[in-house]
Amino acid sequence: MSAMNAFYAQSGGVTAVINATACGVIETARKHKNKIANVYAGRNGIIGALTEDMIDTNKENASAIRALMHTPGGAFGSARYKLKGIDENRAEYERLIEVFKAHNIGYFFYNGGNDSMDTAHKVSQISKKMGFPVTCLGVPKTVDNDLPITDCCPGFGSVAKYVAVSTQEAAMDVASMATTSTKVFVLEVMGRHAGWIAAAGGLAKKDEGDAPHIILFPEIPFVKRDFVKKVRQCVNDYGYCVIVVSEGAAYKNGKFLADQGTRDAFGHAQLGGVASVVAQMVRDNLGYKYHYAIADYLQRSARHIASATDVKQAYAVGEAAVKLAVQGKTAVMPVIKRVSDSPYRWKIESAPLGRIANKEKMVPRRYITKDGYGITAAGRRYLEPLIKGEDYPPYVNGLPKVAKLKKRPVKPKLGTKFVV
Repeated sequence: MSAMNAFYAQSGGVTAVINATACGVIETARKHKNKIANVYAGRNGIIGALTEDMIDTNKENASAIRALMHTPGGAFGSARYKLKGIDENRAEYERLIEVFKAHNIGYFFYNGGNDSMDTAHKVSQISKKMGFPVTCLGVPKTVDNDLPITDCCPGFGSVAKYVAVSTQEAAMDVASMATTSTKVFVLEVMGRHAGWIAAAGGLAKKDEGDAPHIILFPEIPFVKRDFVKKVRQCVNDYGYCVIVVSEGAAYKNGKFLADQGTRDAFGHAQLGGVASVVAQMVRDNLGYKYHYAIADYLQRSARHIASATDVKQAYAVGEAAVKLAVQGKTAVMPVIKRVSDSPYRWKIESAPLGRIANKEKMVPRRYITKDGYGITAAGRRYLEPLIKGEDYPPYVNGLPKVAKLKKRPVKPKLGTKFVV
């Protein structure tokens, strides 16, 4: 059978290393020209397939593709666009297959999180039913680190490193001023239901009294009375208090501290601003001077301080996805298997998308201290290897050098337009 083309798309919130995965996919595909003729990248993720707006990666030279290794953001554009169920909106899936047929696309690499794995799984099913079977591979990516089965998710190690470093540095600033100025600092990090990123802030704490003094996890119900008491105790004992709070911190009834009452494109509650909510509690109940910061996009785009482990794993899952595909494997995702903690060793295996789609991996209770405000030795053993190593990008005139792609479009073949 002659070689077919592949479609690659980035989905959801991007990471500091998602482009390293793209590099892994494209470079590995170029080594298998007998099976994969070309890789077309969706402009703005899956929307690029639905609207037949694709980028011809064959037009990019090897050095530009290699430069993706140290380029943050989503090089081809990503999108928060969730395909509904097959029965609910069959037209979208039929449109995908129509585009794939027109462009001889026999491979689909979907680089994303929980919802993306569900989409890849559904496309593998409906493509068979429509008589044009497509080899579908989910490729893991999420700073939230909440995909099941895989030991960790590419993108997490780098955001974890950024948060741990930022917590340590900000804490030193606060500690130096606490006697006459700010006594409480709050750092808000991402994490809707899983507190992995907040947990990473705990790596800054080496000795008793070190920051962070309080971590607020989504997995631990927030109790205002206990929290206020803990803040007072920290200020009395250490002179200051540093708090790392996950955006998904919630009360026992499940209501988020920072629920704005709005929804994102995936139907999730729109979060953000929990740091100000927590800081207000501190001021209203204790009167301490405070400052707060929201890491927001900074935490997931900080390629300049990426974890070397994370960069290697991000490339490895892209490489593995292509190798699995050319071996005829479909409806699977490459997963990272931890072999040992010290020295940290890992390998790549695969798992069925059906076991991954729409499932979330929370921080185990054994990783969280008894009082619910810190990480245990077991949590540290899990987290520490993931932030190790530096992989600095090249710099030009003091700024990181990033990839500059031509992004030449693939010529449309269908006369019909599809509105998303």
